[in-house]
Amino acid sequence: MRGLWAASWRSLGRKTLHSSTSSSSPSSSSLSSNLKLLGPNLPDVWMVPGPSSSAFRSQSSAANGQTANVINGKPIARAIRAGIANEICRMKETIVKSPGLAIVLVGGRRDSRTFIRVKLKACEEVGITTYVEELPEECTEDEVLRVVSRLNNNPSVNGIIVQLPLPQHVDEERIINFVSPEKDVDGFHPLNMGNLAMKGREPLFIPCAPKSCIELLLRSGVEIMGKRAVVVGRSKIVGLPTSLLLQRHHATVSTVHSFTKNPEQITSEADIVIADVGIPNLIRGSWLKPGAVVVDMGTNQVQDPGIDQGFHITGDVCYEEAIKVVSAITPVPGGVGPVTIAMLLSNTLDSAKRAFGFI
Repeated sequence: MRGLWAASWRSLGRKTLHSSTSSSSPSSSSLSSNLKLLGPNLPDVWMVPGPSSSAFRSQSSAANGQTANVINGKPIARAIRAGIANEICRMKETIVKSPGLAIVLVGGRRDSRTFIRVKLKACEEVGITTYVEELPEECTEDEVLRVVSRLNNNPSVNGIIVQLPLPQHVDEERIINFVSPEKDVDGFHPLNMGNLAMKGREPLFIPCAPKSCIELLLRSGVEIMGKRAVVVGRSKIVGLPTSLLLQRHHATVSTVHSFTKNPEQITSEADIVIADVGIPNLIRGSWLKPGAVVVDMGTNQVQDPGIDQGFHITGDVCYEEAIKVVSAITPVPGGVGPVTIAMLLSNTLDSAKRAFGFI
């Protein structure tokens, strides 16, 4: 089993969309406040198991003999966004102000532009004013810092997002750390991450994807307290803060990563499995405990010549196998993604309410 987890150092530890051939794998008020939702980005290289591996064993039936419940994120996201829109409407009527979100884009990556379009559309629908700052791929680090500094000092801007990844010549950590903690709606600033990790302290913002994971579990009636949870992946954007959030909800949390021995055994003992490693279908049905709950946070492009766009989107969990074993699972797409966008809107609203003293 150790052979599944080959790992090596690489110069850049950023997570990117993973491509694979389809033949290689089987087929109302401040919301976050009311809900009380409440590492190092190591350069791991995860290797997908080969067809001869025992990890490819399929499960034929769920523990209760029924197909798992599918946790659809779209209606949950719609409900959250409706509440946010109502709050912003109340803010405009009461103090004649609205939240503002600024997005910094460096370079012209197609995937980054796609993500930004989704965020801009969501902001427009709920009444958040948006500002987009575009810089060329070859811009200097100091130029990016000057833009962030200007946004930090702009009272109309309540939230700042630096769209990742940045070009290799720009120090990502330096840019993220330069964003004002009071406007860090992504929740990546060391002050917010540190407060999330420390008992008795509250971060100003919780990272959106981990926050959406907990939101999905809570709104689906999944009990977290006292449960054994395994987070597969330890990125600073998802894996690490998700582990911290689960601990705040009194789960017993284990982290599985590319250096972990016997990952299948560890994962198969979990009541709750959270996956975010960027490898399609890495987690098989045999990895999962019958009746477990799975939140698949992976988003992977898998080459598929049979469709017009040439690829389809899949998660890190083999959905076809998992749904026969677990009690509940999020689909990809349509699970965590829509709620993550809603959490960004929620964080931006919270920031504006703090800045304006609006209750």
